[in-house]
Amino acid sequence: MKNNKGFTLIELLVVIVIIGILATLATVALSSARGKARDARRVSDVKQIMTALEMYYNDAQGYPASITPGSPIATGNTTFMAKVPFNASPYNDNGCGLVSSYSYSVGSGNTTYTITYCLGGTTGNLSSSSHTASPAGIE
Repeated sequence: MKNNKGFTLIELLVVIVIIGILATLATVALSSARGKARDARRVSDVKQIMTALEMYYNDAQGYPASITPGSPIATGNTTFMAKVPFNASPYNDNGCGLVSSYSYSVGSGNTTYTITYCLGGTTGNLSSSSHTASPAGIE
């Protein structure tokens, strides 16, 4: 009688399959978390831009005519935001289009503005779609 110690081929294959299934589940969960993190960053970026624009308005008595991602929001010697952030990539396309920056427009007389951005999933009380931010808040 021979005493064989070790694993059979079947046992090794079963273990490999189980590890593969667990790795797949972890990858799917991580992908979902990444999307939520990107959307949270988008909302945070827009709130920071809004704060900088309000400080700009208090000093300049109007909003800037345009803002450019990567450039500062500043007037005179005062900088309110060192760099306007780019949209977090990969970009969402929930009917919003694939855009690399937040859309900014200023109203007549530079007394109001609109920032348009897109979310890929529900974030807080915001649904997954196009949203706007203005001096009145985030809609």
